[in-house]
Amino acid sequence: MAINANFFFPFSEDSPWDFYPHSGDRTNVLGQAISQGFIYSPAQAKWPVLCFDAENRAQILASGKCPSKTVHAVAGRHLLVNQGAAMNLDQFEEDKPYARMAVAIDRSGKKLWLIAVDGKQPLYSEGVTLAELSEIVLKLGVQTALNLDGGGSTTLVVRDRSGIRALNAPIHTKLPMRQRPVANHLGFFVR
Repeated sequence: MAINANFFFPFSEDSPWDFYPHSGDRTNVLGQAISQGFIYSPAQAKWPVLCFDAENRAQILASGKCPSKTVHAVAGRHLLVNQGAAMNLDQFEEDKPYARMAVAIDRSGKKLWLIAVDGKQPLYSEGVTLAELSEIVLKLGVQTALNLDGGGSTTLVVRDRSGIRALNAPIHTKLPMRQRPVANHLGFFVR
């Protein structure tokens, strides 16, 4: 199972034929990103981060910097919930319904939620505001939640006996079910 993760640049989406990046194009990841202990994008204070240690215990840190010996990490843009309370999201951009991707953890750091909300598709799903997404994750009983790259990047995929398939309805260049090339992802597997 995998979800898209960090916001990235450059990005443009002018038409179904005129967009960047394409698969394989270079991009820059925003916020800290770590894979198998290798830091490939540095910590940035305004980009809260989800960090995993060697025992797969997760923590979300507002500082944007994971502790030493972090094995995997991805960053997002907004803390939605911190210490069981909704954050004040009025300080951010206009909060309108949008496709969203979020991760959330319980107090122990042993339970992780992956939340994908489709959007940008009239008559199917307009999406949710950041405030509505905060309400959704609070109802799950989370301790901390982080908003990852959303919009056309919002994708939740699974590989099972039938192959690889999207579990949501991504949209890229205004074409439903078209998947967007993204900078990185957060993936999980069962041995």
